[in-house]
Amino acid sequence: MLKPFVCISFATCVHLCAVTISAATAADPYPTRPIRLISPFAPGGGNDIISRSLGAAISKGLGQSIVVDNRPGANTIVAMEILARATPDGYTLLTTSSSQATNATLYAKLPYDSIKDFAPVSLVGVSPLVVAVNPALPVKTVGDLIAAARAKPGSIMYPSAGTGNSTHLGGALFAAMADVQLTHVPYKGLGPGLLDLMAGRLQVVFSTAPSAIPHIKTGRLRGLAVTTAARSGLVPQLPTVAEAGIPGYEAGSWYGVIAPAGTPRAVVARLNQEITAVLATPDFREQLMAAGADPSPNTPEQFAAYLKSEIAKWAKVIKLSGAKAESQ
Repeated sequence: MLKPFVCISFATCVHLCAVTISAATAADPYPTRPIRLISPFAPGGGNDIISRSLGAAISKGLGQSIVVDNRPGANTIVAMEILARATPDGYTLLTTSSSQATNATLYAKLPYDSIKDFAPVSLVGVSPLVVAVNPALPVKTVGDLIAAARAKPGSIMYPSAGTGNSTHLGGALFAAMADVQLTHVPYKGLGPGLLDLMAGRLQVVFSTAPSAIPHIKTGRLRGLAVTTAARSGLVPQLPTVAEAGIPGYEAGSWYGVIAPAGTPRAVVARLNQEITAVLATPDFREQLMAAGADPSPNTPEQFAAYLKSEIAKWAKVIKLSGAKAESQ
């Protein structure tokens, strides 16, 4: 009779120990150590600046330091693969961008699944493109631009920072939705393209806001509209492309925070809570806008839906434009 009694007691003991350990683990506050926030770009760029500002801001509420780890390469693919393979415990995050959506189609094969391998935490900011023209061009509205493009198909040329870049695809979406022909002229960086635009060799640009706004203020470019769904606090005087002539048009860059798939929902919710709180503060909103983005918090579920819709939308534009990523 003793052996069965000992066996039952041992099994019960193991069960109780497991329950105790599980309860202790569940009770552990998150986070209990520093968090790694990967930026998929080199130091000094918009993503890096936002990563560092956001990390410093949310570290206060989390009670732990946020260490920014720059992992540039292959148009964010290097960093995304690192995150996909990281332990899903909330201690490795990444400041993602609109490249997550466009890369899904630009590249024939990726070392991760753009949806399934990640847990969206929150959208952080949306950066508009600014539609601007050379002031010498007799174009003062989006309607004027469409009319000029229809009058001479292909004669309106616009620069981009490279094929597949948001400054290229924003123009491609504009041409498709307005049913006009624009000529894309890719550069290795937008700077030289802006110089050619201001010199009169090109006619229009779908520029990142920080690059265009200084030239609009000095009168070297004429701003027509912003490409986001709502007007931007960066240039509130400009209408959106949608309200200026192409209903439903929306383009631009965005930033958000993601974690590896499988990250506990409670951890994702805590991170979302802290990001949302920070985005409501005047100081951080000012920092974000200085980096060229309008604060745009949302829930993990909303961010997941947004990411899926962005992948679907840009897949159509990329295929229509024939854009392909350069070799990794």
